[in-house]
Amino acid sequence: MHDVLKRLGIDEETYGAAGAGGFYPTAGPLITSTNPTTGEALAKVRLGRRDDYDRVITEAHDAFLRWRMLPAPKRGEIVRQMGEALREHKDDLGALISLEVGKIRSEGLGEVQESIDMAELAVGMSRQLYGLSMHSERPQHRMYEQWHPLGVVGVITAFNFPNAVWAWNAMVALIAGDSVVWKPSLKAPLTAIATHKICDQVLQDAGFGGVLGLIIGEDKVVGDALIRDRRLPLISATGSTRMGRHVSAVVASRLGRCLLELGGNNAVIVHRDADLDLAIRGVAFGACGTAGQRCTSTRRLFLHQDIAEAFVDRLVAAYNTLPIGDPLDEGTLVGPLIDQDAVTMYERAIASIKEQGGEILCGGQRVDRPGHFVKPTLVRAPLDLPMAKEETFAPILYVFTYDDLDRAIAAQNDVDQGLSSAIFTDSFRAAETFLSHAGSDCGIANVNIGTSGAEIGGAFGGEKDTGGGREAGSDSWKAYMRRQTCTLNWGSELPLAQGVSFDV
Repeated sequence: MHDVLKRLGIDEETYGAAGAGGFYPTAGPLITSTNPTTGEALAKVRLGRRDDYDRVITEAHDAFLRWRMLPAPKRGEIVRQMGEALREHKDDLGALISLEVGKIRSEGLGEVQESIDMAELAVGMSRQLYGLSMHSERPQHRMYEQWHPLGVVGVITAFNFPNAVWAWNAMVALIAGDSVVWKPSLKAPLTAIATHKICDQVLQDAGFGGVLGLIIGEDKVVGDALIRDRRLPLISATGSTRMGRHVSAVVASRLGRCLLELGGNNAVIVHRDADLDLAIRGVAFGACGTAGQRCTSTRRLFLHQDIAEAFVDRLVAAYNTLPIGDPLDEGTLVGPLIDQDAVTMYERAIASIKEQGGEILCGGQRVDRPGHFVKPTLVRAPLDLPMAKEETFAPILYVFTYDDLDRAIAAQNDVDQGLSSAIFTDSFRAAETFLSHAGSDCGIANVNIGTSGAEIGGAFGGEKDTGGGREAGSDSWKAYMRRQTCTLNWGSELPLAQGVSFDV
């Protein structure tokens, strides 16, 4: 067993549910978390059952009733301590992310840093849960709005960010006064267990055990219960568009709220006046970082015809020199896909691309070594290539050429997803066109940086089939609270609004 697992308190077999008193025995089926780099077993997790789910939710609701009464700045102080606890375990948590999902060392560490940064951002938010004051039309009346906690927030996360996406939600929900129950991906349960242990201990020490809950279980047992449960006024779900449609429909049927972060089919436009050195780096990281398994990964590339040939030559050369291997090795830039199913999906996509007339410029096959490695792939594609409209969670980049910027932007927007987008240009006019009302239709639009690597200070999320949710910075805290409009009459008369008269 890896020493990092021991230091993080993970046994060879551990339980998949935690509530007010920490982890407790579960009796569901066993699953094994494996290292995608080697295929070796890391540890086993005993899944939670429906009765475990009910216990976690009940304890989270009871804890919420006490937690909401703690002043928001005091809640922020406890969240600050959670950030410090994560900082103390950053190296081990980052290594665990590399072991369990295959991120290279710097990305694993970067993900934990993102969670630390979210805690710090949330501390500031805890003193800025502002409401507006409004002028009443009635004399001796005052109007204002205030924000109250929602309740128990359900957070469903995907494997590709097994630590940070939870933090985007949990840190903000906690300062808002909510309790949080986390259902992580079955492909990354150990990172969730370790993260929960670290942060829950802070709450336990403060006398607020149960504010954070964890339930690891099958979708048909735990996931379905979570999204149907009226005790959870908000469900934040990260995953595929297919999953999001199901979650949205079920939660809407009970008039609950959804915060959805779903698929991305992100594009970069490289204009004729771009800094090509900058663009090469931005495109390479966007397409190959996390082995193409980010929702913000670059999947389509639009090159102005004046620079297209030279840019493609340089990009092919860069791809052919990318170090592929163990993500914990110094110098590795591309790690494995998460599992064999992901490799199979990649191979099927390559076959479809060839059938549809796409030209493989480099890559397009597995890497001959143990683990789930594939070669980052460049595809020269006609604009109507059907596969380019789909999101394949792998390092496949479709390359198109254009001669008119407006047409390039229209082609970029001509997909169902609307998460992240970017343009590389030194033209003020081109940049402003891209950012205008007639420009990118994505939730994120960047100039001279790639599609991947969003900062937490801004609200993160996208439009169309990406779900429309917003997490992390800006005023995203509003998603985790309920607005209340208050009117106070401090006079001795009772005038009615709009001049209505009703004397009795």
